Amino acid sequence: MRLRRAARKRPLTAAGVFEPQENLLYFIEKSAPKLAPWQRELVRIVRKVAQYFYPQRLTKVANEGAATFWHYTLLHELYDAGEVDDGFMLEWLSNHSDVVAQPAFDSRGFRGINPYALGFAIYRDIRRICEQPTDEDRQWFPQLAGSPWNDAIFFAMANFKDDSLIEQYLSPKVMRELRLFLLHDGEDDRRHYHVEKIHNEDGYMKLRQALAAQYRLEYHTPSIVVARAGDDTERALLLAAPRRKRPSARDRNHRSRSEVRQGAVEVRRRAGRSRRGRQSAEDSQDLAVQGR
Repeated sequence: MRLRRAARKRPLTAAGVFEPQENLLYFIEKSAPKLAPWQRELVRIVRKVAQYFYPQRLTKVANEGAATFWHYTLLHELYDAGEVDDGFMLEWLSNHSDVVAQPAFDSRGFRGINPYALGFAIYRDIRRICEQPTDEDRQWFPQLAGSPWNDAIFFAMANFKDDSLIEQYLSPKVMRELRLFLLHDGEDDRRHYHVEKIHNEDGYMKLRQALAAQYRLEYHTPSIVVARAGDDTERALLLAAPRRKRPSARDRNHRSRSEVRQGAVEVRRRAGRSRRGRQSAEDSQDLAVQGR
């Protein structure tokens, strides 16, 4: 009986008003009135597993970039020390090149920016900035230029998730190598995309901010909360997706899908590819894209 009474508790504020709950599984586990103990335990197991893997969704670029960087670095040190031979290195380099390859945007194999390629490029560039900084590097990364590369790499690995890693360490050199550019979908022309920024002095900061925003979880996953829970007789659970404040025109970085052509200033979308035509004309969206 004690278990049943505890299960019926509702999260209330001091004024007795229901407080929205962001963790849906936790709410069901603690507050569902009809679950048997074994069913409640199953919900708890699923919640714990989901909670364990949650950080992986935030650190795909950071984790895979660090893994490929250290694999590359350590094996080259072993080769220089004579611990592995040429045949081993050629076989490994073939596999490594496949993993970090970035297909061109107009190829059939393009599925967006490869997190292995982006992460590997960022970490290698951190080491380059530490060991062989240019005047451009000293302007963009004064705290990195000339510092010990091991400390810089470990600091980046330990303290940043994908969006903050990109916003902190994506350099103009990497943007030029990946040939990044920014597409804009404006309300003034619903039939075309416009290349708003490219990898040059005028576009570096905007490109970095737009790409970092695309790796934030809220960019592609809605935030769902328990807005209200009924009593035993109603058996109702009201879920809500709170509307986020729309960014200003200067900082818009929303989801967008497109087909782009090399060298085109205006890019016509593929018919049926997007549902943008049914959306409100107030939507305006940016998308960072890798060129060739």
